[in-house]
Amino acid sequence: MADNDHNNENEKDKEEQEQDISDETGSETPENQAEESGDAGEGEKKKSRSRSRRENTPDWNLIRQQVNKAEPISLEDEMKRSYLDYAMSVIMGRALPDVRDGLKPVHRRVLFAMFELNNMWNTQHKKSARVVGDVIGKYHPHGDAAAYETIVRMAQDFSMRYPLVDGQGNFGSVDGDGAAAMRYTEVRLKKLSSEMLRGLDEDAVDFAPNYDGTQKEPTVLPTVFPELLINGSAGIAVGMATNIPPHNLRETVNACLLVLRNPECTIDEIIKVMPAPDFPTGGILYGLSDVHEAYRTGRGKAIIRAKTHIEEWDNGNRESIIIDEIPYQVNKRLLLEKIAQLVAEKKIDGMSFVRDESDKNGMRGVIELKRGANANVVLNLLYKNTQLQDSFGINLVALVNGQPKQLNIKEILVEFLSFRREVVTRVTMFRRDKARARVYLVEGQAIALANLDDFINIIRTSANAKIAEERLLEREWPAHEAAEMIKRANLDKKFLRPEDEDMTLGLTDQETYRLSSMQAKNILQMRLQSLTGLEQEKIHAEYKELVDTIIDLTDILAKPERVTAIIADSLETVAAEFGDERKTQIVANAENVKTKDLIPLREMVVTLTDTGYIKSQASIEYRAQKRGGQGKRAAQMKEGDIINQLFVATTHDVLLCFTNKGRLHWLNVWDVPEGSSSSKGRPIVNMLELTDDEKVTAVLPISDEDYAKDLYIFMATADGTVKKTPIGDFKNQRRAGINAINLLEGDVLVGAAVTDGKHDVMLFSDNGKVVRFSEDEVRAMGRAATGVRGMRLDEGQKVISMLVCGDDEDVTVLTATEFGYGKRSPLAEYTRHGRGTKGIISIQTTERNGKVVSALLVKENDEIILLTSTGKLVRTRVNEIRVLGRNTQGVTLISMEEGTKLVGLERVTENDDGDNASDNAAVEVEVVSETEAEEAELEAKDEAILKEEENDENL
Repeated sequence: MADNDHNNENEKDKEEQEQDISDETGSETPENQAEESGDAGEGEKKKSRSRSRRENTPDWNLIRQQVNKAEPISLEDEMKRSYLDYAMSVIMGRALPDVRDGLKPVHRRVLFAMFELNNMWNTQHKKSARVVGDVIGKYHPHGDAAAYETIVRMAQDFSMRYPLVDGQGNFGSVDGDGAAAMRYTEVRLKKLSSEMLRGLDEDAVDFAPNYDGTQKEPTVLPTVFPELLINGSAGIAVGMATNIPPHNLRETVNACLLVLRNPECTIDEIIKVMPAPDFPTGGILYGLSDVHEAYRTGRGKAIIRAKTHIEEWDNGNRESIIIDEIPYQVNKRLLLEKIAQLVAEKKIDGMSFVRDESDKNGMRGVIELKRGANANVVLNLLYKNTQLQDSFGINLVALVNGQPKQLNIKEILVEFLSFRREVVTRVTMFRRDKARARVYLVEGQAIALANLDDFINIIRTSANAKIAEERLLEREWPAHEAAEMIKRANLDKKFLRPEDEDMTLGLTDQETYRLSSMQAKNILQMRLQSLTGLEQEKIHAEYKELVDTIIDLTDILAKPERVTAIIADSLETVAAEFGDERKTQIVANAENVKTKDLIPLREMVVTLTDTGYIKSQASIEYRAQKRGGQGKRAAQMKEGDIINQLFVATTHDVLLCFTNKGRLHWLNVWDVPEGSSSSKGRPIVNMLELTDDEKVTAVLPISDEDYAKDLYIFMATADGTVKKTPIGDFKNQRRAGINAINLLEGDVLVGAAVTDGKHDVMLFSDNGKVVRFSEDEVRAMGRAATGVRGMRLDEGQKVISMLVCGDDEDVTVLTATEFGYGKRSPLAEYTRHGRGTKGIISIQTTERNGKVVSALLVKENDEIILLTSTGKLVRTRVNEIRVLGRNTQGVTLISMEEGTKLVGLERVTENDDGDNASDNAAVEVEVVSETEAEEAELEAKDEAILKEEENDENL
């Protein structure tokens, strides 16, 4: 059946096409024949149907002609035009606020929808879903989630400085918790929001059709206060963004009043009354220079710190940092989790535990510190590494006359006040026109009451209202006392008439009155109770009051100073009713306090093990011992690990950490965890961004002041290569490190020192040789250079130490071997032999001594620290080590246990300040003395060694 129907339809279409053709060509068809045979009526109907089909059928020839006429366009131009249209749609309809009311379209529509629902501050709450439905159904054709999220944010006191919506239910928290579903929460407008809607029903602003043309919505709200500054705004458009911070209401009103009364005021004068933003979460605004720069130029930033205080506990032995307020838009839960993570990873030393004790009474985050930790130092490190200190980028961009514009603070205030002047003017004109229309009707009612009997008679004898109106209009009525009332008003007709009324009507020179159609209709609608004497007096009083109102409103329109006074009064009223104290504390002249300024200056012994564990200990913890003492344990190390680096630095120094790959990383000494003698330290890979096969091989402590001096970093490698690079090349720190030297395959860095370019350099090899040459023989090179040959080595030998020396006669060279032997030799015995030579003997590397492990330049009053491969450390005085010639074996420096080797030594300088006298005395008290038998045995051992060396020389 379907196929038959389809075939029938095709046949009908074919017949209709043939009919069309026949109509056009005029050929003989059955219809024509029928018309000729007298069936004209039927033929006309068919021709009409055919003509209708032709009219509704597309003219394919015309379409083809227009297609052929299509002109090619540039794809680039079309994309540019389309993208600009899209960009402007986003800018104006979604992302940027209007400078006048400070709102984006979605915020404006939410407030207007609640206003239309009469969901005001003095009515009951309504379900959020009801409000969202009206918003998206009438004004905002987008998703319900976007509308509800807008309502939620407008109700959050931690997001808005002055919330515009009064929420009832769960509207989220500062911990990032989301609000409950819209079906559970209820909302209504805040009382402050009514000040943004005042005048909507008095033609204060323009209205425009909504998205489907069925409703009207305001293009801007007639706000009384500058919402753009009070609550701020944030948005990302296409190619631009805005980020305006919130401000205190009282301060902002004072700034408005200043500009209103003194339009020529400067931005500096505005800053005096509105110094900085005021964030809803409080905190501390740290420094004002960048904020004031934003006020002047439209761009800047605000540094916000959490408000904290320090509490003591554990009987005053320990402290806790209490977080009372956090920076704006910071998630408290994530902040505390970040701090807890730093505690777990030990990236900030001194913290032991973190917990959240916040409740309905307020915020309280607790950071417990370890015993002896400096709370100010820990707090400063938290400012640096967490959002306890955050920045708010200020970008004052808003729509001005529908166009995005970068504004300064005065321009925002001027635009708002200009808008307020327009609103006040429009409201005044609306009220005057309304009073005019009313006074015109009251005037007619007064005439009717003056001629009451005649009016009643006409109305009673008229067949209908239309005839009654015509009879009232066709005659002039005696004005009686109404004429006197109108004369006392001393106003002309034009002043009391609506603009579209006939000026020939009204009071005449003969004190008669001619009614208008509007007045007659109003008289016919009067109630009988209006005819009483009391009501007549009310009409006369109302007339006088309306006249006075019209006079006053007209005067306002004629005098700009009165408009200014109205604007000022409304601002002062809002500030008095809704103003509050500032929440964000201002630290105006805040300096960028460096962490090291909060850290006591101390001399620290920093150790680094072969497997990369680093720690620091105060140098005074190591007691000076007699030469040959057993020493004190420096670190608890895992099996197979040894300490291979030790150096002394202050807590204010920066460590230049050179790796085996020739890269440089920076590490602050105060960041190195301070441990006890039994702790093994912390893996340095957790503190520096090292690769898997990268290892720190040399560490150089320097101070920040060294970068500004004419100094160099002199480096030496195990293969005898040396290089000199200006210290300024290492100033710019990078987290991933930088290239310090280009090392050849298999070579490692063994020494680095800060020089002034005028000293001598000494390279010591592990076979007891040393070469001394002038630093001038090595030219300054860039960081990527490889360097030049400093010492020629035999196969299997390597450089173990590099020293930079001068011509100081008080300095001696201390050389130590792996089996604990060493000596001091005068520096003068180490003569210059030029760069690139094999050098001369520095100490005999006999079977007893073993290979050389380190060399130092020391003075008589210095002390040294020696380290063993098992982690023991001994501190001894330099003046207890004998001065011997270069070509000798030396004496015992430290008693070595079987299987233990000496791995390094470091010099500890004597402090020069006056306070150190007591420190030195304390060290003397703590000196560990050997028994007389041990002392005698040690002296006899040294005498035997020296005698053996004398016999060798005689032979």
